[in-house]
Amino acid sequence: MDRRIKLRHIEAFAEIARHRSLKGAGEALGLTQPAISKILKELEDILAMRLMSRGRGGVELSAAGAVFLKGAEASLAALRQGFDGVSRLKTGGAGALSVGAMPSVAARVLPLASLRFRAHEPETLLRVEDGPHGFLMERLRAGRLDLAVGRMGPPATMAGISFTPLYSEQVAFVVRAGHPLSGERRLAALRDHLVIYPTERAAIRPLVDRLFIAEGVAGLAHRIESVSGDYGRGLTRASDAVWIISQSVVAGDIASGLLEQLPIETGITAGPVGVMTRAEEEASPAAQLFRRALGEAVRALGLNT
Repeated sequence: MDRRIKLRHIEAFAEIARHRSLKGAGEALGLTQPAISKILKELEDILAMRLMSRGRGGVELSAAGAVFLKGAEASLAALRQGFDGVSRLKTGGAGALSVGAMPSVAARVLPLASLRFRAHEPETLLRVEDGPHGFLMERLRAGRLDLAVGRMGPPATMAGISFTPLYSEQVAFVVRAGHPLSGERRLAALRDHLVIYPTERAAIRPLVDRLFIAEGVAGLAHRIESVSGDYGRGLTRASDAVWIISQSVVAGDIASGLLEQLPIETGITAGPVGVMTRAEEEASPAAQLFRRALGEAVRALGLNT
């Protein structure tokens, strides 16, 4: 490696790629936009290649930039693991494990898996955060998560990510008890109702879009986009809204009678839920134990594998 390349070059480049903006990268690193621009130019001069270009949609990676980004992210993740390991030695602690989860996993599988993991690793600090697929993949690539659990995303979002399936699930159309559409099987019946639809960054979005296209239903006039469990649950129970969400998110609500699942055929939306890690990176002992705990939780819940 060219010894002129410093950590600041790699950090700045990775942040620009993540934010697709020099300004956003500067704010993340506490630097001015001119300073970030200068660091990027230094890196490009050292490599004698154009790594990025500016466009209307923000900063875009060149072919060389896309190749360099994979190595940059892997390097930063490895450094963070090294720093964490040294910190654990200094403090005498057992360390921490950062896990990301998509809403469907956070609602059902992750709580049980967390308890089983704690039984094996009581001294390891477990950090859990949830969010949509795109957000979690950014956090995983940047080394801020050790692993993420959820639906596999489109190929473009899975570059450099390894996926190990755990179980399969599909989406559900749910309403409050006593809803006017109770028992309705026709997707077209949703046209006149408020629908809570998955956001563009949600892993289930393309599957739901495909379902509506297959049924010839287009242009929902009344729709709100969200994958927030708390928001969707609150709005659905307080109104005649129809909520489209992964089955695991609402399994408990349906079992308790607070919500009802419409008998709309959603087999086309079935897809694997699994563990995502940075490709070609060896899992830590804590991460291996958490993956085992996830498998135990899936079997205990009787989920379809």
